[in-house]
Amino acid sequence: MELTVNSVSCTVQSPPLTSLLNVLREELDITSPKAGCESGGCGACTVLVDGQPRRSCLTALCTVDGAAVVTVEGLGTPEDLSRVQQAFIHHYAAQCGFCSDGMVVAATAYVNAGGSDDTDAIREALAGHFCRCTGYVKILEAVAAAARGDELDIDSTASSANNTYVTIAGAES
Repeated sequence: MELTVNSVSCTVQSPPLTSLLNVLREELDITSPKAGCESGGCGACTVLVDGQPRRSCLTALCTVDGAAVVTVEGLGTPEDLSRVQQAFIHHYAAQCGFCSDGMVVAATAYVNAGGSDDTDAIREALAGHFCRCTGYVKILEAVAAAARGDELDIDSTASSANNTYVTIAGAES
């Protein structure tokens, strides 16, 4: 099977029904997609497949033959971070980091599709992505800032507009 992963052409040897998550992590040594629930419910394994967010744990390799796959590493480099990556840093939208890569990838798909800074729309776009550390406030602020095109300084952290606990659609507290 042939894939383009983070702009690099790859020939993978895994069997066709192997999950994309396992191919990325075990065969290609790309560990940013996390093996969370492995049933599509947490979002930690989210990658872009031809520009669309997909749960890599549920995606069989044979369904993405010839596709372009982007993980968080493909969004930017440490020297040239993507707008969403910058926003997550500036708004301190990550704590332990386990969910962050999937959140950043899903947020990137939202922003790239012309997503707005509307909190309800962001919640909907990130529905099913679970973070057990942040309470979502800073994640929502980061995505809104990226959607607005705010100027971001990754050398400083923004203060939170509010410190209330919010949930993303589909998340249970």
